[in-house]
Amino acid sequence: MDFSWTTEQLRLRDEARAFARDAVRSYGRANDSWVNGYSREVSRELAARGWIGMGWPKEHGGGGRPPLDRLIVAEELISAGAPVGASWFGDRQMGPALIAHGTDAQRQRYLPLILSGETTWCIGMSEPNAGSDLASLQTSAVRDGADYIINGQKIWTSFAAKADFCYLICRTSREDVPHRGISEIVVPMQSAGIEVRPIRDLTESEHFCEVWFSDVRVPAENLVGVEGRAFSQTMRQLEHERGGIDRLVSNRALFDIARRRARVGDPLVRQELARLEIDYRVGRMLVMRSVMGQAPDGFAAATKCMCTEHEQRVANFVARTLGADALLWSDIVRGIVYAPGYTIMGGTSNVLRNILAERVLGLPREPR
Repeated sequence: MDFSWTTEQLRLRDEARAFARDAVRSYGRANDSWVNGYSREVSRELAARGWIGMGWPKEHGGGGRPPLDRLIVAEELISAGAPVGASWFGDRQMGPALIAHGTDAQRQRYLPLILSGETTWCIGMSEPNAGSDLASLQTSAVRDGADYIINGQKIWTSFAAKADFCYLICRTSREDVPHRGISEIVVPMQSAGIEVRPIRDLTESEHFCEVWFSDVRVPAENLVGVEGRAFSQTMRQLEHERGGIDRLVSNRALFDIARRRARVGDPLVRQELARLEIDYRVGRMLVMRSVMGQAPDGFAAATKCMCTEHEQRVANFVARTLGADALLWSDIVRGIVYAPGYTIMGGTSNVLRNILAERVLGLPREPR
């Protein structure tokens, strides 16, 4: 099997690499740039090149391109630290979700806004008492005539302070088993009754937010899919979220910086470099399986576990390579300190291993 890129793919890679380099020069480099790097200007430029919705069907305004094309572009952008967060969630998750489950009216309204690079989306998923266990969420949407009235709290909602829309995962029923009462609703973030508080973490990042919904009234036509039956829709979203190239190369720029400073005359350092490079290649192959639809259902959990644990090993290598410089606060050190979050965001590794055991391998649950 030949894993090398074609001539056309190499040309696309070089174009994306040059664009990423220019974007970093003009708008700055960000660690984990798909959540820490925000620039609507970059998103508009991506849209102008047709690099948002690259793999969406043409009948929905997308490029209809092979999934590997988007992987190639995304890998170059995120590896360089280009600030792509303004359009990332809409491109990666919300667009595909609306194409698969939305109404014609919803597609006609929202997809052009995403494709233009002019709107930012956030995902209202985690709650203070419902993180990786999505079926435990409590934020409610109660039908009231032609509207839903939403009440509850979300947390760790990236870009909620800047988003135009929230793709809200909420509970519309408590009468059945927990996962059967979940629905997805598009909520305009300017709606009355929404309060957003950014969370400033120890690395000084502020993309995470707390969001409160207090009697927020949203038209019922904003429901995506079937009321109370959205759990499987959300699980499919998480496949996009967990199995992408963003889970492998978030701190690739730091690795490249450290590699130039590494003492390559030391055989142990060379051995560690080789291991990390091998892990990059293995991780890319896992991502390729996911984006090409060749992985079994639920296997994105394995991809995320492997790739994000690799990113933590990269951060450890960077810290050892910098030596005493790793004790001085800098943009590079911010990236090192941020690394423990990789195996938490989007589902903790322990929970994902349980998903693999139960849903992919079919292992029995431990008796209670």
